[in-house]
Amino acid sequence: MGVGTQTLALLGGPKTVTLDPGDIFNWPIVTKEDEEAVLDVLRKGAMSGTDVTKQFEAEYAAWNGTKFALGYSSGTASLWGAFWACGVGAGDEVICPSVTYWASAVPALNLGAAINFADIDPDTLCIDPADIEHRIGPRTRAIVVVHYCGYPGDMDEIMAIARKHRIKVIEDVSHAHGTLYKGRKVGTIGDIGAMSMMSGKSFAIGEAGMVVTNDRHLYERCIAYGHYERTGSPSVYNPADAQVHDPELRKYAGIAMGGFKHRMNQTCSAMGRVQLRHYDERMADIQKAMNRFWDLLEGVPGIRAHRPPKGSASTMGGWYAAHGLYRSEELGGLTCQKFCEAVQAEGAGGIWAGANFPLHTHAIFHTADIFHMGKPTMISFGQRDVRQGPGTLPVSERIGQISYGIPWFKHDSPEIIEQYAAAMRKVAEHADELL
Repeated sequence: MGVGTQTLALLGGPKTVTLDPGDIFNWPIVTKEDEEAVLDVLRKGAMSGTDVTKQFEAEYAAWNGTKFALGYSSGTASLWGAFWACGVGAGDEVICPSVTYWASAVPALNLGAAINFADIDPDTLCIDPADIEHRIGPRTRAIVVVHYCGYPGDMDEIMAIARKHRIKVIEDVSHAHGTLYKGRKVGTIGDIGAMSMMSGKSFAIGEAGMVVTNDRHLYERCIAYGHYERTGSPSVYNPADAQVHDPELRKYAGIAMGGFKHRMNQTCSAMGRVQLRHYDERMADIQKAMNRFWDLLEGVPGIRAHRPPKGSASTMGGWYAAHGLYRSEELGGLTCQKFCEAVQAEGAGGIWAGANFPLHTHAIFHTADIFHMGKPTMISFGQRDVRQGPGTLPVSERIGQISYGIPWFKHDSPEIIEQYAAAMRKVAEHADELL
């Protein structure tokens, strides 16, 4: 007997994905306009200046809907600045989701604070509001909300908890440039937003980052901590150009309070200005493509779209690191790993089980002695011991079983997207053959 067209490729059948994807996955989109903007900075030798960056910051703040924006050398540096601006210091605690990139948490550890990790919601993959309040202690300074893979966290519930306990909310927008939460851009709802703009993100301009806020006090603290050239030291700089007005912070003008140089390289800010002019249009194309993909898979057993409900005023922004949700019990217990292998065999790349590994189990949050104090930094400054081992955050620890990476389509090319969706549907509908 011959092999049928519906026989899984993993079992010898024909591949479902046969079309050349072309440029559907190419990102960022770099044009002559970007090149000329970057070259202009290079020709002027202005890489370490701030004039272009200040223009970019003003434009980004206007687009984002915040009073202030401050360019950074990386997303990690922006989060570090946000932690310090919010008063996080030695002996304090920060609440953060366990499933995220390490920069959402480690900068607080480097300030001498402990990280009390919270579990994630299995449908949003963002921090679970129900797992926050019981973690708040007398030294809790901030809650980090990561809008994971572009999905907006539940800001209404989180802000209510934070305001009740008078603690700050830091939004990590690294995955979610342009994401809307009930019609509002993420990064504008908490006290301060911080984000990466490195070359892999949906808003990609190089190794760069940004802080956004409506709070001038937090903005000035971010400047004082790592942007010494903006503090207005009268011995070197023109005080009229100073962006720090707080007299307490001005005492330290001319030297970064953290001893860091956090400014953005102006090749990045020049590219950022160009990318921002086109971002809404490109983001709309991504959203159309990704929603097309998931619309084609509605009702398929075992798989769910990782996106806000249809008809809501929430969106996925640029849909960075696109993921799907997996429910093995609907497919006879087929593992997420095996499902992904079968879809890959159909010719569909970009399919893999899991997401970021759970941070709460990593040794750096258990035994690392960063300051050489003779005991783990998590308990070096008199903090209560909030270290968590395996079994403490069950949803986070099942991330490799309940989610998987999917192709991140940058253009709405229906024929190609239909083939990728057909590959996933084929495997789901023939899952019993893999058991």
